[in-house]
Amino acid sequence: MNIVKKSITTGGKEISIETGKLAKQADGSVVLQMGNTVLLATVVAAPTAKDGVDFLPLTVDYKEKFAAAGRIPGGFLRREGRPSDNEVLIMRLVDRALRPLFPDDYHAEVQLMIQLLSYDEEHQPDALCGLAASAAIAVSDIPFNGPMSEVRVGRINGEFVVNPTVSQMKESDLDIMIAGTVKDIVMLEGEMKEISEAEMVEVIKIAHQAIIEQCNFQLELAAQIPSANPKREYSHEIHNEEIKQRVFDACYEKCKEVARMGLASKAKRSELFDAIKEEFKATFTEEELAEFGGFISTYFSGVKKKAVRNVMVDEKIRLDGRGFEQIRPIWCEIDYLPIVHGSSVFTRGETQSLTTLTLGGKMDEQMLDGVTFKGTEKFMLHYNFPPFSTGEAKPIRGTSRREVGHGNLALRALKPVLPADYPYTIRLVSEILESNGSSSMATVCAGTLALMDGGVPITAPVSGIAMGLIAENGKFAVLSDILGDEDHLGDMDFKVTGTAKGITACQMDIKVDGLPYEVLTQALEQARAGRLHILSKITETISVPNADLKPQTPRIEAFNVPNDVIGAIIGPGGKIIQGLQKETNTTITIEELEGGEGRVQIMSNNGDDMAEAVRRIKLIAFPPVVEEGAEYEGKIKSLQAYGCFVEILPGTDGLIHISEFNWEKIAKMEDVCKEGDVVRFKVMGKDPKTKKWKLSRKVLLPRPERKEEVSTEAPKEA
Repeated sequence: MNIVKKSITTGGKEISIETGKLAKQADGSVVLQMGNTVLLATVVAAPTAKDGVDFLPLTVDYKEKFAAAGRIPGGFLRREGRPSDNEVLIMRLVDRALRPLFPDDYHAEVQLMIQLLSYDEEHQPDALCGLAASAAIAVSDIPFNGPMSEVRVGRINGEFVVNPTVSQMKESDLDIMIAGTVKDIVMLEGEMKEISEAEMVEVIKIAHQAIIEQCNFQLELAAQIPSANPKREYSHEIHNEEIKQRVFDACYEKCKEVARMGLASKAKRSELFDAIKEEFKATFTEEELAEFGGFISTYFSGVKKKAVRNVMVDEKIRLDGRGFEQIRPIWCEIDYLPIVHGSSVFTRGETQSLTTLTLGGKMDEQMLDGVTFKGTEKFMLHYNFPPFSTGEAKPIRGTSRREVGHGNLALRALKPVLPADYPYTIRLVSEILESNGSSSMATVCAGTLALMDGGVPITAPVSGIAMGLIAENGKFAVLSDILGDEDHLGDMDFKVTGTAKGITACQMDIKVDGLPYEVLTQALEQARAGRLHILSKITETISVPNADLKPQTPRIEAFNVPNDVIGAIIGPGGKIIQGLQKETNTTITIEELEGGEGRVQIMSNNGDDMAEAVRRIKLIAFPPVVEEGAEYEGKIKSLQAYGCFVEILPGTDGLIHISEFNWEKIAKMEDVCKEGDVVRFKVMGKDPKTKKWKLSRKVLLPRPERKEEVSTEAPKEA
């Protein structure tokens, strides 16, 4: 075995990478370790591309093994199943950073697998996956324009920290993942508490310095692996320069004419571009089309892209005719749906989100059972992207990775403005009904509207905008509120969300080499102006959250109780709490908190039921003292031959002896009462032997008068 192991220190923490020991049949494999967190990354590329494939079939998979944390998976099968949302998000982070760095003409299938083998609960694996993946490629012979690396940046007590631990992140006011090469930043995603644009740039610069060190480290590692150099040769594309020139000559100017029209309709633009291609194809015979048809489609896409980009940078004309900083027309509406707890419609250009709000209780929280996190989540945001939103008809294969990623970005954007200690579980669902770019940002805006419509007291409204970049012929244009076509034909997709005060979340993907910091700064400032414009449209619709919840929203009351009374509230086998829920028609949950307290949450649609449940639980948790001589009203708990036991206060019973129930003599208790009857009584004292309270009902009843005796003797004669 040719084992090579090297180490680097990042953010004061040592990271070691070893290759040549495990998974040697893969094209490249490394074992990465920081602390006691260990990852295995492997990569395999097919020797050749499949026929007809003109793109990079890259698959990135990430799997957390439960054994890594010394646990056995839950569920019936007791084995790892389909990827969790957290695993999907990590796959996307790595994929988005790697994909732009493969050669444009490399089309062989590439499969990259990352496995979490050991987790020490302090060193987070997601911040290491990008480095592990790139290192696996670096020690292989697969063509790659890297290396690249990813790092996390947090801010603790005002100081930026690279790759902070789990403990440190609890004190951080931002969480940003950034990926890049020695030259450039290629990807970032994160959430933060309303930071400024200048602080964002500072974070990126700090991260890039660590990324440069890790990329140089990978080059040094790969230099020690003989099989890593030189990279394999490939030839995946066949070109016809004559056809390429003919397409350019016949179609370039016509495509520029369409680009200059400034058509707002995506369908109309597509129709005109398709007409140019069909007109050109009509100059060929059927035999020629059979031979050259594939070349024509490929070269036409390139000509259209070049024409559109040149019109933008040279003539300052966007596809839909807007200025570079202009936002598409916006209309908003709230309270659109009945029954739901909050709803909104947000439409910007040809992108539309219908978002609903549902508020629930403790039992509605999402249960998470992962390797790196086990617990519950009380804020959920789900994003759905049906095919009809783009005018397509295609099968739905479950929730896509893209839907998971876009929903998570919108969730991170809104999470910082949610009220602290809010008793409700919150679920937002964004249905994308139309899409032509920036649908995740429409979700953020619609989510803000739905929260305010539903009466959730958010600290500030949030809006989002997607920024684009066209860099051509030494010139560049930063575009606000990009269209779908501008995203596809452009060089950057930079999504920024925030309040009027600052940024709450961002996501950036860059497709070209070289993004100067002055361009990044311009994009952030331009995004701020657009964000504030969109916020003005939101606040025109609703300026502050509604003062009250919708009538159909269940009400929740929550309060703390001493930890040592939780058992009394629950009762043996849950008897007390189940009885309370049934009798008051409420849902009651209790959880233990740190610091010797428990949290009781009561949910109900009826105010009287809620008040009764609160009263009875507080009587158990904070029982008043039973006073001798006082009068009470309580429920008969059980009947005995010698009397009945009655509840004085929740958890405290007493005995009404059969002789103390009525003034009249009673043969059987069953003749005068039954279990569940409510009776009024007086506390007479405690039995010195049993220490039980002695009660009397009859002392509160009118005492019957004595009947006078009637003589049976005959009256005497006078």
